[in-house]
Amino acid sequence: MATRLSPRVGALTCRPSSGGSHNVAGPMRLIVARCTVDYTGRLTAHLPEALRLLMIKADGSVLVHADAGGYKPLNWMTPPTVIEESEELIVVRKLKGDDKLEIRLAEVVSDSTHDMESDPGLEKDGVEAHLQEALAAAPGWCGEGFRLVRREWPTDIGPVDLMCRDDDDGWIAVEIKRIGTIDAVEQLTRYLERIRRDPALGECRGILAAQVVKPQARVLAESRGIGWVEVDLAVLRGEREPALTLFA
Repeated sequence: MATRLSPRVGALTCRPSSGGSHNVAGPMRLIVARCTVDYTGRLTAHLPEALRLLMIKADGSVLVHADAGGYKPLNWMTPPTVIEESEELIVVRKLKGDDKLEIRLAEVVSDSTHDMESDPGLEKDGVEAHLQEALAAAPGWCGEGFRLVRREWPTDIGPVDLMCRDDDDGWIAVEIKRIGTIDAVEQLTRYLERIRRDPALGECRGILAAQVVKPQARVLAESRGIGWVEVDLAVLRGEREPALTLFA
């Protein structure tokens, strides 16, 4: 029989710092609870009562997970947020906007906090790192007339690999992968959404560069106006001549 634990009562607010990152408001909190979840905002969604994992991160992110469904949460809220708690209710609000997540607790099985060490971030595998280095030195492989502005162009959800400009001074965000997949297209789509919030970069285009771009990724990229290019690291390094293509 599960023991009911008393949830914390109060409010936790995570506000963005001037540098664009978020201040750490506390440790990671993991709650296993039987609960219902209601989201209101741009749309409405309801999760009926069930046993779920609630993850409250120090940056204000809140994720609701089930035991099925893979790595994706059932519902979530991204920072900056305000988190308000009473004995049986956790309310998560966007700091700006009307988005709201209401989590009503019927039974708490476990409620624990964990101090997480500073994370060094994702390191690209050797091929991706070498591809980025080679394409930064020769961005014309990504598109005619491309010139590099900066590697690791920052956004508030992570850096895009290369930011370039073309002959018309248009902006191009280039994401580099060993293998271009649907997930890579989704990642670049998220970067472009954040980049285009700056009016000066509102027309920024996207290019997915990879040694191999999967057919499904090509279709998705083209449907979203994202270009793609396949590049050979050995050719970029001058270790092999480019393959000749005959056009009828």
